[in-house]
Amino acid sequence: MVWFNRFYEGKIENMIKPGKVMIIYGPRRAGKTSMVKKLLSGFKGKIYTGAGEDMPLRELFNTQNIAQMKSAFSGYDIVLIDEAQKISDVGTGLKILVDHLPEIKIIASGSSSFQLSSQIGEPLTGRNRNIFLFPISMLELKDQFGGMHILESLENYLVFGMYPETLTVENIEEKKEYLITLRDSYLFRDILELENIKNSDKLYDLLRLLAFQIGHEVSMQELGNQLGMSKNTVEKYLDLLEKSFVIKKVNGFSRNLRKEITKNSRYYFIDNGIRNAVINNFNPLNLRNDAGMLWENFLFVERLKKNSYLNRYVNSYFWRTYDGKEIDLVEEKDGVLYGFEFKWGNKKPSAPVLWKETYKESSYEVISKDNFLDFVS
Repeated sequence: MVWFNRFYEGKIENMIKPGKVMIIYGPRRAGKTSMVKKLLSGFKGKIYTGAGEDMPLRELFNTQNIAQMKSAFSGYDIVLIDEAQKISDVGTGLKILVDHLPEIKIIASGSSSFQLSSQIGEPLTGRNRNIFLFPISMLELKDQFGGMHILESLENYLVFGMYPETLTVENIEEKKEYLITLRDSYLFRDILELENIKNSDKLYDLLRLLAFQIGHEVSMQELGNQLGMSKNTVEKYLDLLEKSFVIKKVNGFSRNLRKEITKNSRYYFIDNGIRNAVINNFNPLNLRNDAGMLWENFLFVERLKKNSYLNRYVNSYFWRTYDGKEIDLVEEKDGVLYGFEFKWGNKKPSAPVLWKETYKESSYEVISKDNFLDFVS
């Protein structure tokens, strides 16, 4: 099986410090556990590896008994806890380890930011370092295999996404089967467990509506009317879906011009394959009418990955006016605006006149199949 080199390989060793907790966030099945196990495979010291689902581990953490925890974990060089959000008040337990066994290096991973962040925030203030691991990125693929590999496989990425297992299997039916399993077994697990939601149909229906509105503003009221839900419930579900790394919210950009739209948001899927699994459509691009949506979703998320991994601190928006002028992505960095328009076809539109007149120091670039590699990698 092909191993895809992850961005943090060769870097994370220096990021794990005694007396600190390394928190690794990311979607389920993105490769968090595999990356850490590969990192630790050559380690000569003593390692404890556990998971939040392990009953003895949960019971020990729940006691918060300092003597018991010191006895259980003393002698280990590294403690790794996967799916740490499954342990109630895990932050307090990790603080006990940091305070009373400061020589240990601790790694905790989680697939649910709304659970894990809320539990570790205050207890570990100043004692944790967070990193985010996405599914495979163009940045990682180009570094390992080169640009031609990406160009030759581009349609595959647009249709089946970037989860490690979809990239390692060659058979199209196996890719579909994996994504359907991921959709049905993992996509909502954290939300359903935390919120005690008995029926996930509403979540599926909400995601289906979002899947057909990529690149368009989303009205909470309209979604609620279509789903038979209140606006507040829609907002709550969207927030949970974002915090469990299924979707990503983008707000409209404005410097308070009356013509600019800012009230509604846009949503992108963290992975194209998941988006296509939600609508049960894995057809090739020449048989689809949503290739432009797939392209926009792909470029937005790959740019998000690049900015995250390279620590490029940018604010991301879309820009649109009430008369239909728009720019797909606006990045604000150090007070400078960079506008990007995503085009799958050959059309190369010029910057909207209002954009150039209003934001004279900004830039504008059309990202197409001809020039996307530098944009995402």
